[in-house]
Amino acid sequence: MVNEFAYCPRLAYLEWVQGDFEDNADTADGRYKHRIVDKEGGLLPSPNGRGDGGEGETIHARSVWLSAPEEWLTARMDLIEGEGLDVTPVDYKRGAAPDLPEGAWEPDRVQLCAQGLILRANGYRCAGGVIYYIESKTRVPVAFDEALVARTRELVQGLRAMGARAQIPPPLVDSPKCPRCSLVGICLPDETRFLTLGGETPEAERDPEAEAEAEERVRRLMPARDDALPLYVQEQGARVSKSGEALEVWLKDQRLGASRLFETSQVALFGSVQITTQALSEALDRDIPVLFFSMGGWFKGLAHGMAHKNVEMRLAQYRAAQDPAASLKYASLWVAAKIRNCRTLLMRNHPNPPAATLEALSRLARDAGRVDNMASLLGVEALAAKHYFAEFSGMIKRKPTGGEWRFDFNGRNRRPPRDPLNALLSYGYSLLAKELTVTALAVGFDPFLGFYHQPRYGRPSLALDLMEEFRPLIADSVALNVINNGILTPDDFVRRGPACAFTSEGRRKYLRAYEARLDTLITHPIFGYKISYRRVLEVQVRLLGRALAGEIPAYPPFVTR
Repeated sequence: MVNEFAYCPRLAYLEWVQGDFEDNADTADGRYKHRIVDKEGGLLPSPNGRGDGGEGETIHARSVWLSAPEEWLTARMDLIEGEGLDVTPVDYKRGAAPDLPEGAWEPDRVQLCAQGLILRANGYRCAGGVIYYIESKTRVPVAFDEALVARTRELVQGLRAMGARAQIPPPLVDSPKCPRCSLVGICLPDETRFLTLGGETPEAERDPEAEAEAEERVRRLMPARDDALPLYVQEQGARVSKSGEALEVWLKDQRLGASRLFETSQVALFGSVQITTQALSEALDRDIPVLFFSMGGWFKGLAHGMAHKNVEMRLAQYRAAQDPAASLKYASLWVAAKIRNCRTLLMRNHPNPPAATLEALSRLARDAGRVDNMASLLGVEALAAKHYFAEFSGMIKRKPTGGEWRFDFNGRNRRPPRDPLNALLSYGYSLLAKELTVTALAVGFDPFLGFYHQPRYGRPSLALDLMEEFRPLIADSVALNVINNGILTPDDFVRRGPACAFTSEGRRKYLRAYEARLDTLITHPIFGYKISYRRVLEVQVRLLGRALAGEIPAYPPFVTR
């Protein structure tokens, strides 16, 4: 971590204290190029003369782990060369040697010097080391002089003090280091600074010209879309197994399909679908959650690896959840954002949105930010839902019939839904709850303790809180899309008693439309860059964490215009 701390204290804090890590092309390439020196080999003689080796013996030892408690250091060293007790640590780096007077970057020299201090503390003689840059095939000698040793010890103490303070350092300012950092999507350096400096202002005070320049102020340093996507398996009796670097789906002896592991973000199993122990174990090792749904699409639970190490975030979440004022503050933001987004959806999709309804929704969105208790907020939300769903049928442009079904909407019903449109909405909300549950877990939250939705056995309350502002933008929008564009017809639904449910083919069509919506690029209303809805969900959850930690002044809800 000394290398990371020298490079960027915030990076070191994210990795060391909060337990965050994310691969990118550089880290994956570095791990591949390290594969030889990562394998243990050779012997390192004992400095006290006991054991294998001794004075005068040539040393070539790979992947050696030593510690120096008195220096507060421990390290796995790529390679140790030398003769007898005179040793030289060799540290491998994937890139090319920089054109610097010192011959190497400071973080690399400090990391190497830390290895030298460990070797000295263990009784070896170590005057210097070597950094081997793989890309340029260059060996750069580094002398462990007094200045470098002092700098290394200074950074070690700084790293320890940072961890003891339990306060994340501020992000770097417009730094060229950020674009190549693998944790940039977790760190959100420009976004955090922008919000810290007051970038999010009340709607009435927004300056359109300033917003047009947002893209210049906030760089989009993360990919607009995720490379990895969910694997959905709903064929009853199917089996998910592991084969090499892929997950395969089988039905008896027939191979239905496959998904490469590095391209899989989650595995969603519907109904009577099995997964082998080998596939489940590999998914857990790679932090790929496995989600379980009923055959009808009810989100039942998930299997995932060890809980995120970011205890700080969960402690902040628990404190806020136990504080009625803090809970009301966040709940009001989510409800107000949902109402505004419902209004936007009506304006975009209703041919003649009633002015009275639009005015009522605007008023209720303002009221949501003014209530002084949770009961009043629930009343505001219920009244807004009544206005919104009263006009929902006006957004349906095609009303085909088939069998006994029509795409009519006479109000919201659920558990179970009794008509196709309510089945679409309920299924979309269930999938959205799944998305936010997975995202909350990945970021470090407890998805079962919310601020607006009260804890209840088995209910992911925080995920339900977080999805409020996205209900109209994702779930409602997908429902309208599959109807208005003829993707689904009434024949894609069946009756089961009083309930309406998807056919298997209908559910498959819906999932394709739902995933396409999550993959849609949208301009972030605050930061001005384009990212997918799936990426927006992650950004918003991380911003909630920043707000709870006090790093930004307030949570900025996602409101489209």
